[in-house]
Amino acid sequence: MAGLDTTGSNPDVSLLYDINGLAEDSPAWLARSIAFVGEYGLLIALVLLVLWCWWGQRKRETLDDAASSVAAVVWAPLAAGIAVLVNVPIRGFVERRRPFKDHDGLELLVHGKTDFSFVSDHATLAMALGVGLFVANRKFGLVGIALALSEGFCRVFMGVHYPTDVVGGFALGTAVALLLSPLAMALLTPVVKAVGRTGRGARLVWAAPRDEAVAELPQRAASGPDERKLAA
Repeated sequence: MAGLDTTGSNPDVSLLYDINGLAEDSPAWLARSIAFVGEYGLLIALVLLVLWCWWGQRKRETLDDAASSVAAVVWAPLAAGIAVLVNVPIRGFVERRRPFKDHDGLELLVHGKTDFSFVSDHATLAMALGVGLFVANRKFGLVGIALALSEGFCRVFMGVHYPTDVVGGFALGTAVALLLSPLAMALLTPVVKAVGRTGRGARLVWAAPRDEAVAELPQRAASGPDERKLAA
């Protein structure tokens, strides 16, 4: 995969030059802005999106519903982490060099990239977060997937990845988030539910534990005298 020609006959290389060529034609401030967004900004936005989704998924009528919803959100960052770990041996096996090391004339917007190129960690992380969010909430998931697609474009625009590096990252992130989702939910839901039953962790899982407790007070008060009589 590393031995791609520079003649443009390879569609992967042709698309690389077409997208990266936009950086050369763009104003310097715009190219630098896209480079920052592609390196840090979109991943930060995805993390904030996960937190926003978690905040909303807590608002359920019962603890059981809230626990399953929050567990699905928790799976999104876990899936991203697992996908990146899976990518470590893939990169070592393929050993594909960065495009700027084998092709001349690229506009390199980020320097210091010395690791292998296939598959893109950024694309893997972004798509795993997006698809993981889709498992939890479709609206948030669609926004996350759109951000992931933007991340892939930025990586090629910056000259640090081939288009197929990005596609490979999308495939890896999607596969991990979807294929391991049933097992993850089976393991995470009881744990999250247990946390929701603790005093300190309740608010992390369920948005209305105090309201529920207040609603139960009349029942406890009504049962108090009877319980004291039985005890006597």
